[in-house]
Amino acid sequence: MLIMDLLIPVVMIGFGSYFAKNAPREINYTFGYRTTMSMKNRDTWEFAHHHCGRLWRIIGWIMFAASIVAMLFAIGKGINYIGTYGAILCGIEVAVLIVSIFPTENALKKNFDESGHRRK
Repeated sequence: MLIMDLLIPVVMIGFGSYFAKNAPREINYTFGYRTTMSMKNRDTWEFAHHHCGRLWRIIGWIMFAASIVAMLFAIGKGINYIGTYGAILCGIEVAVLIVSIFPTENALKKNFDESGHRRK
């Protein structure tokens, strides 16, 4: 269960590290940070990926450590307890992953107008 609960933080660390340095080459609907604002133009696309990447890398490491510590409380418990506890932990990780969209969208709105042009 620990391995399963570490998947989301590890994916966030991996993609966060990648996106912090490289946005996907093409603006597309299948891979990357895809929101209406981030897909306005190349500048918003790269900004969103770099911002989100840095955020995911930080959050991923925090969740990685927190998940290990949290799972220590499940040692020696029954299989049903561990399964339920692990599922709740995974749900929290997914919620944090989804909530991480909001700071990136706020940063986009702060730095770009509705048309995707940089604010002065």
